[in-house]
Amino acid sequence: MSFAQKKQDSLRVQWKYEPNFLVGFDVLNAGIGAFSDRKLFQGFVSTKVKGNWYAIADIGFEKNTYQKNAYDAVVSGLFLKLGSLYMLANDQENPMNGFFVGGKVAGSFYNQEYRAVPIRGFGGSEVSQAFPESTQSSYWMELNLGGRVQLFETPLYIEATAQPKYLMFTSKQDEIKPMIVPGFGKSSAKFNIGFSWNIAYSF
Repeated sequence: MSFAQKKQDSLRVQWKYEPNFLVGFDVLNAGIGAFSDRKLFQGFVSTKVKGNWYAIADIGFEKNTYQKNAYDAVVSGLFLKLGSLYMLANDQENPMNGFFVGGKVAGSFYNQEYRAVPIRGFGGSEVSQAFPESTQSSYWMELNLGGRVQLFETPLYIEATAQPKYLMFTSKQDEIKPMIVPGFGKSSAKFNIGFSWNIAYSF
């Protein structure tokens, strides 16, 4: 019994979680928003769980317009992503430096307004119809591929990621598929890819 207790105590020490957090903000998309209709602000919080595994949560806000193929739509809303990352290769002196891969599940809850939707009119002519603002939601999965490096000897890190995404489900207004989903991007196809360039702080 004494041996079993010592072994259990040893395992508890090995699995003990020590608070550590990395908080980051996407400066790339926030900067691009100054020169485009897409206003995207997003940040993340990650923490090392065990070994090379990290838990991560993202939160953001996007406002965007879609004006193409006679559509005119405006969307704005929040999105949330939850998932984990695994460090594939890292620095021996600083395990937070390196390349990682991971996955997330995400959801967006947003307001959508169709100012114009093309419809077939009398005699085959094309006309447009407006729809009032409504509340919608969409859900997707995404893969995260990226790298992270410490900025000199400071607690700051630079992190770049690519995010292939697959839209799993979306609500519809009057059976009209949404043109843009905040956090996902243009949703005319189920596949999309995003990029981020983050400045993060470790504490």
